[in-house]
Amino acid sequence: MTADFTEVPVLDIAALLDEDHPDYARSVADLGDAARRVGFAQIIGHGISSALFDDLLTATRTFFALPEQEKLKVHIGHSSNHRGYVPPGEEVFAAGTVDAKEAFDLSVDLPADDPRYLAGHPLLGPNQWPELAGFREAVTAWYKAVFALSRRLLRAFAVALGEPADRFDRHVTAPPSQLRLIHYPFDPAAADRPGIGAHTDYECFTLLRPTAPGLEVLNAAGTWIDVPLIDDAFVINIGDLLEIWSNGEFVATTHRVRKVVEERFSFPLFVNVDDDTEVAPLPALAVNGKPARTPVIAGEHLFAQTAQSFRYLQERLARGEVTLPEGAHPLATFGRKALTSH
Repeated sequence: MTADFTEVPVLDIAALLDEDHPDYARSVADLGDAARRVGFAQIIGHGISSALFDDLLTATRTFFALPEQEKLKVHIGHSSNHRGYVPPGEEVFAAGTVDAKEAFDLSVDLPADDPRYLAGHPLLGPNQWPELAGFREAVTAWYKAVFALSRRLLRAFAVALGEPADRFDRHVTAPPSQLRLIHYPFDPAAADRPGIGAHTDYECFTLLRPTAPGLEVLNAAGTWIDVPLIDDAFVINIGDLLEIWSNGEFVATTHRVRKVVEERFSFPLFVNVDDDTEVAPLPALAVNGKPARTPVIAGEHLFAQTAQSFRYLQERLARGEVTLPEGAHPLATFGRKALTSH
């Protein structure tokens, strides 16, 4: 891995949407190179309709413009499976930074009679939805489209690691792949606060659509590198689980959203595998004396990281209502460590 990348590559992934495309192998190689050197890329040629994004943005603006008491009716703390509104200050990362953002979190929308939900699974079950005309429909349409894209990319990542394209498919039946609708309001009085503090993402990889610049990634020399806004592009970045599966060949790069200088919306889909999946270094990558990364159970890792970064879950931990999985990683365990203050 280079210590001093100075920009995030831009990749046209149109060939990755068709595994018989003559440029498929080259596009896979480009994706793998970005995952190894930078852990981030911007992708175009993804095939997601701009109309879907317009509908999503309209619905999101309408929701966050509601009075606070209306948004709090679907507060994430009302949910037993981590779905709903996240007010400012609810989420705190390892450095203790208080973010200048609010969010709405959702995931695969399982029915209320799903056995996993009835058994008390902390991250599976139904979504909370606000009483807002058209909101559920617009958000669900976006979720389905981007989730379908993520399946194509997960297959490409498998090939980039020297595995069959379907290597990870068996682990994707009802994964808790979370979509966040994030609003960064511009408040001159709070302009010295970060949008989101430095962190890595907990899942396999992330697909992000922002509406304004602000994202920065950390290279191994300790320098924050700006990710410029490209119209209609997704940002893709490696998460903790692919770092483990690749035995560190892919890197979950630390990133943040810098101080908020204009109103910004962003829409990350955190692409996961089924919660009971054991994620361990692929055998072909745990050779030649290279130390093997410690395996994790995908759902346990996600819940442990989530529980350590949300105030309402920290309170449940303190009351003994939930517990961390045995051997849970502390926050900020993965990726390039920050060498400078953030």
